[in-house]
Amino acid sequence: MNMGGPITHVVKNSHHRHPEPFDREKLHKSIVAACLSSGAPAGHAESMARRVVGEVEAWVESRPEVTSNDIRRVASQGLRTYHPDASFLYEHHRSTL
Repeated sequence: MNMGGPITHVVKNSHHRHPEPFDREKLHKSIVAACLSSGAPAGHAESMARRVVGEVEAWVESRPEVTSNDIRRVASQGLRTYHPDASFLYEHHRSTL
């Protein structure tokens, strides 16, 4: 939770775009989507996403720049605690299964 401190920037995988500020809402929505896709009820998906976003925010807080892969890895690790299936979907969302 960035309370007026330095803003963490996210370097995208494509490297074609400029880094963008960390967006907690974007992360929250993507985690909720993975949870719902794995069969979690909506309320549970929201709760898990809030917890994981908090963990990721704590992790990025001291870093001026991270990659989108870093965020995906840290979020997936946090999500694994609450819902392993959703964690797998989140981690491998761009992979061909």
